[in-house]
Amino acid sequence: MGANADRDAALEAAMRHAQAWLASLHDRPVPAQASVEELTDVFGGPLPDDPTDPVDVIELLGTHAERGLVAMGSGRFFGFVIGGTHPAALAADWLVSAWDQNAGMRQVTRTNSALEETAAAWLLDLLGLPAHSGVGFTTGCTMAHFACLAAARGALLRAAGWDEARDGLFGAPRIRVLVGAERHDTIDLTLRYLGFGAPEVVAADAQGRIDADALAAAFAVDGNRPTIVCLQAGNVHSGAFDPFADAIAIAHRHRAWVHVDGAFGLWAAASPRLRHLAAGIERADSWSTDAHKTLNVPYDCGVAIVRDIAAMRTAMGMHGAYLTPDLEHGDPYERVPELSRRARAIPVWAVLRSLGRKGVAALVERLCERARAFADGVATIPGAKVLNDVVYTQVCVAFEDDARTQRIVQGMLDDGTAWISGSTWRGRSVLRISVSNWSTTEDDVARSLDALRRVAAEA
Repeated sequence: MGANADRDAALEAAMRHAQAWLASLHDRPVPAQASVEELTDVFGGPLPDDPTDPVDVIELLGTHAERGLVAMGSGRFFGFVIGGTHPAALAADWLVSAWDQNAGMRQVTRTNSALEETAAAWLLDLLGLPAHSGVGFTTGCTMAHFACLAAARGALLRAAGWDEARDGLFGAPRIRVLVGAERHDTIDLTLRYLGFGAPEVVAADAQGRIDADALAAAFAVDGNRPTIVCLQAGNVHSGAFDPFADAIAIAHRHRAWVHVDGAFGLWAAASPRLRHLAAGIERADSWSTDAHKTLNVPYDCGVAIVRDIAAMRTAMGMHGAYLTPDLEHGDPYERVPELSRRARAIPVWAVLRSLGRKGVAALVERLCERARAFADGVATIPGAKVLNDVVYTQVCVAFEDDARTQRIVQGMLDDGTAWISGSTWRGRSVLRISVSNWSTTEDDVARSLDALRRVAAEA
């Protein structure tokens, strides 16, 4: 075969296996069915000395890999906040791989630039955020936090008279970071990456929302230091949203930068029925979210949004003599940590174009409806109790004691009908149900509840 024939045959084999995998999601067990060791026996061993035909490589993958795959794209995967993949986004992502563009420079990869800028404008409009904000597409929400909080750090230090780019961080004015007691751990991780150290923790209420009065009290102790406040749209256990209007007003009175972790909850702002949950969020200074969660594009795709685009470009930008900069408009690599990167915005553009404004709202609302159906169904299972106010896509369930809850978590994984993860929330073992997949149906919920009822009876 020639090079083109080899390529086409390998792509045809990959298409066949991909379609078979996707067709299996409705009925297959959700957990993986083979161990890492079993799969290593198939795929491992010494590196071959001689070449292998590309089709044979794909056949090996397609035939054996699925035994070790979790059906994360199934409508019955509720284990983490992981979306499925909308058809338009999946197909667009295949084109992204085929086109193989390094999406960092505006004038070099022009198709990407046009689609990225369009997707960014659509997102800002859809979420009700300031239209002039800078938008960068990252690997995920952690790196989106990184881009946003790096912009915050630079802006606050410049306001304090410190040139971070010239003088570094040693000896710089110390920036304090205030966070709610139930912020996501990626906030702490990002702060560690950026050299902030541990944040100061502000009390949260029973649903995990930051206490605005406690935040005001924290500023009363020392309101003059450069400060970042991290708020949350969508608690990972309860789905609750911080009181943005009050908290942001308090922070801005003290000239603090407000960052919102909206990994999956920021999308509530796209729904007229749910927008009240995010009321006031547009007054923050930066926002992070994951398109591969609620918007259901393929991994990986985070979104970093910063009101002050100049602060974003100052924090993330670089210059090289060999590059082809767009001095008038700026370049995509000036808004993210990576110089070389995948054209992540193209699947985002595709799913937004496919769904439209009403379709995105309907998607988010449907996820919430499925979560509510889970909560209603759980209430009929003896010994089960829903611990959170189900306002969004998260449902936390506990049984009479931690030991029984943990047995049921393991029993659900052994059963295989649905994946529902265990966690710990407010000192109790829980089953945490995260409804994030565009394809989850009423039947998926009913099948999963039947399995939970069966496992609970056996436990």
